[in-house]
Amino acid sequence: MPSDIRHQTDRPAAAALPDGIPGVVILGGAHGTLALARSLGARKVPVWLVSNDTPLPGWSRHVRARFAWPGPGAAGAVDFLRELADTRGLRGALLVAGGDAEVRMAAQAAEVLAQTYRMTLPPWERLKWVCEKPLLYRRAAELGLRIPLTYEFASLEQAAAADLTFPVVLKPNMGGGGSRFSQAKVVRADDRAAFLSAYADAAGQIGADNVVVQQLIPGGGECQFSYAALWDQGEPVAEFAARRTRQYPIDFGYTSTFVEVAEVPEAMEAARLLLRAIGHHGLVEIEFKRDPRDGLLRVLDVNPRPWSWFGLAAAAGVDLGGMIWDVANGRPAPPATAQAGTAWMYLVRDMVAAVRLGSKGRRATGGYTRSLGSVRAWAAFAGDDPLPGLMDVPLTAWRVLTRRILR
Repeated sequence: MPSDIRHQTDRPAAAALPDGIPGVVILGGAHGTLALARSLGARKVPVWLVSNDTPLPGWSRHVRARFAWPGPGAAGAVDFLRELADTRGLRGALLVAGGDAEVRMAAQAAEVLAQTYRMTLPPWERLKWVCEKPLLYRRAAELGLRIPLTYEFASLEQAAAADLTFPVVLKPNMGGGGSRFSQAKVVRADDRAAFLSAYADAAGQIGADNVVVQQLIPGGGECQFSYAALWDQGEPVAEFAARRTRQYPIDFGYTSTFVEVAEVPEAMEAARLLLRAIGHHGLVEIEFKRDPRDGLLRVLDVNPRPWSWFGLAAAAGVDLGGMIWDVANGRPAPPATAQAGTAWMYLVRDMVAAVRLGSKGRRATGGYTRSLGSVRAWAAFAGDDPLPGLMDVPLTAWRVLTRRILR
């Protein structure tokens, strides 16, 4: 119950701001949520974090309190959030989902939650068409957008009989699950034996219908691009594109490690087409990969939440975190253009990625020293908010140890 939960501070119930909204309640997330809290804090907007995962964003001086809860998959998740609003004076606050599981829960309960909070997501009946990969690829193909070669299997027997072109990757149909496969996000298989072993393991964890199998598009981070934006009722408020130049692992990233603003007009056009088709509302990042075999972009994934390199937006001059507050209060967001070449870095993992690239003879694009000189935002560190940056290294080491090595 909200009255029993652990929290960082015990401040009085929030008084309404001049805008009439008590503040922002963020559900889950990690580095993207931290960057969002900093953007809002710069505008003196009170921020509350509700999380059952990493404590990283809660160490920010811009987060007024962090509330622990059973998580978005718990039976009483919606009731928890509604009671939290009533007991902490947060009725009418803006609710932002910071993780994949939180997105699903909030969108599925949008009608009920909208009675207590202001929402930043469309209802699930529209959002599922970009969140669930099989539906995303179906809708993208209908719109004439390119996707990776994708195989559909309903059983291990069908998978074993299929004629595949290797290497392939296996993915969960949507992120945010608690299984080993969901946590890994992507599993690579270079031959039939490896594929059948991986498929059987994944299907045993999340069900065969929830395992997506695709041909691996060659190339690393230098081929990966993203569209980042804030949308309001089916139209973009602010948007820009970026190259996810380095990632970890280096061939198909669990997370981006070096991202820089770039001109990618075909990604902008494809993203607008896809998001208008569902009448999107709120934050969104769409991942693309350019296939070096034909030079064309293919849609990989859609993240309707703060993404890991969300801090790049404010650093580049397009403060999507601040703009979401403007939109919620019915104000037009100021026009903004992202400064080309501005970069974001996840230093700890990027150093590992650079070493791995060097060991394979794949030099970091433009040189590693040059890339450091373009960084204007870091995954966790900020001079005026240092604690998350100090805690990120031991926290990352602990998560790698417990979630990857020991498991």
